[in-house]
Amino acid sequence: MKSQRSDLAAVKRSGRVDSMPAAPVDYRIARNATVKAWKDKQLGRLEVCDAQRELRRNAEFCGAETDRDCPVCTVEGLVEVTYVFGPYLPKHGRCVTTRKEMQRLQQRRSVSTGYVVEVCLECGWNHLIRRYTMGGAKAG
Repeated sequence: MKSQRSDLAAVKRSGRVDSMPAAPVDYRIARNATVKAWKDKQLGRLEVCDAQRELRRNAEFCGAETDRDCPVCTVEGLVEVTYVFGPYLPKHGRCVTTRKEMQRLQQRRSVSTGYVVEVCLECGWNHLIRRYTMGGAKAG
């Protein structure tokens, strides 16, 4: 098994990063800091409950309901919306609505980035939850 250090050295030499899968990024710490700033009155409700109309619409019709409560209005059932950006996708990204569509994007040769945003349909709270890389399948 190659060490991570040798993988990084290979990337530096070749200048290619496509052979290394990117690790997912979790934004819980940033989310918790935003919630704390709101509770400490450093941020106003309009600053944290600012979901745009399109995001709210996608959350309502395409999102996946969770069992988490909104940290602002405490309504149960935050919704997660997944957007994917990458080559051959619309500039504004693609809102992924089904597991089948997600699997199809994962099997593409081109590398894309997925973003999961949690949204409260009641008050408009929204925050990025995680980011991950998908695709990059090798030609068979």
